[in-house]
Amino acid sequence: MSRIAIIDYGVGNLFSLKSSFAAIGQEAVVTSDVTTLKNASRIILPGVGAFGDAAAKLEGCGMADFLKEEAKTGKPIMGICLGMQMLFDKSFEYGEYEGLGLIPGEIRPIADVIPAGLKIPHIGWNVLHLRGQNPLFKYIKNGDCVYFVHSFYGANCDESVIATAEYGAELTAAVARGNVMGCQFHPEKSGPVGLSILKAFCEL
Repeated sequence: MSRIAIIDYGVGNLFSLKSSFAAIGQEAVVTSDVTTLKNASRIILPGVGAFGDAAAKLEGCGMADFLKEEAKTGKPIMGICLGMQMLFDKSFEYGEYEGLGLIPGEIRPIADVIPAGLKIPHIGWNVLHLRGQNPLFKYIKNGDCVYFVHSFYGANCDESVIATAEYGAELTAAVARGNVMGCQFHPEKSGPVGLSILKAFCEL
């Protein structure tokens, strides 16, 4: 059984995630302890809220540099929602902020690319369009639905995109670069499909 560490840096849907891992028979611990994180076989970077605030908190508790170093070891790391966005080079959410630089690209407002009149944030279930054969999606199929809540999206990151979703425009739904990956949607709120994605993550 893999041991999953969910980073607690004051931002994110932590215990819903922990419960989702329990539902698939995996032990997950919510922690900000570096030793616990180092000893984990896999790391989840959650996140809800504003990029700038979350980046400051991650930097402030020393987790930013730690994650960059852990990524170099080959350990599977997955960001969820804002956690995915934090993996990128930078974000233009109410200013310009540096990200972790683990996924090439930037975070930009969906308002720049979707038709006027569509509600922002993009909230609700949407179809996944899978690209390629990424092992994160080995238990799901093209056209499966997942749950989104976001106003910003991953841009200029085409080489890393492993799934998109249509919301007036083709938006980045998931990315991967080696052992580092991210989901813009919430697997922990996406029913059996989301649990299947978390199961696949545990097998990487």
